[in-house]
Amino acid sequence: MLMEVNEMVRLIYQRLEAWSKIAISNLPNLVVAILVILIFNLIARTARRVLVRILSHVNGNASLEGLLESIVVLVINVIGLFFALGVLGLDKTVTSLLAGAGVIALAVGFAFQDLTTNFISGTMIAIQRPIELGDTIETNGFTGRVISIKLRSVVLDNMQGQEIEIPSKDVFQKPIINYSRSGERRLEIVAGVSYLDDLNKAQEVVHKAINTLPFIRKDRPVQMLYRAFTGEMVQFMVWFWIDQTLTSAPLATSEAIKTIKDAFDTNKILILFPPHTFDLKKRLQEQPPNS
Repeated sequence: MLMEVNEMVRLIYQRLEAWSKIAISNLPNLVVAILVILIFNLIARTARRVLVRILSHVNGNASLEGLLESIVVLVINVIGLFFALGVLGLDKTVTSLLAGAGVIALAVGFAFQDLTTNFISGTMIAIQRPIELGDTIETNGFTGRVISIKLRSVVLDNMQGQEIEIPSKDVFQKPIINYSRSGERRLEIVAGVSYLDDLNKAQEVVHKAINTLPFIRKDRPVQMLYRAFTGEMVQFMVWFWIDQTLTSAPLATSEAIKTIKDAFDTNKILILFPPHTFDLKKRLQEQPPNS
């Protein structure tokens, strides 16, 4: 029994001695490998600072800046690790790591396909910038002001007290109506006037009334166009352009409706919304003189 213990101790001592000799012989390589890692880490930090300065002047998108900075730092540090393993003579380990990373990336891609798609779509939105913070947009059946552009989603304020978070892939792959890109917007109001009213006069009244509103763009003409004859009225539509830095579309529409109504009342022009109203002028004209 004692001999077996002594033999075991001798084997352990031999193995430790062999390892210590290998460690001592590889000590210069180990020092070089550590220096390589430290140098590449310093390069990564320097590259990150340079990238921050460049992107702050070129892009201005915090999400994209953070993504690119993280990718650059990770890539440079991984390259440094591979160089260090090569210095230590662990080339087979490097090959195994690369193969394992490929398998892991493939598995993650399948497991988180939607997340990956949203991530890529968010990156493309950040690069192409079809929308920006503060823009009023319509997409995927929702309308609101953009309050956050993340890599995974876009957040809208629907101006009714709620926030709407839409996946980036839906925003990137589907149509976007951006009401803020040009800074101007055309609105439309549809209504109708009595057959007994003077249509030319109604046009003049509408043009004059709408042009008095302070948010109307003076370089774009106000248009009132008659569009159809109906059973009770002549239907018309009013087109006008607003400066969105002065008001919002809902407020502008409300003010325009009130202004048109007041102008028609002042000029004795009957505005109709059948079947809730009736053409009183026509009814009075049809009554017998002595009734």
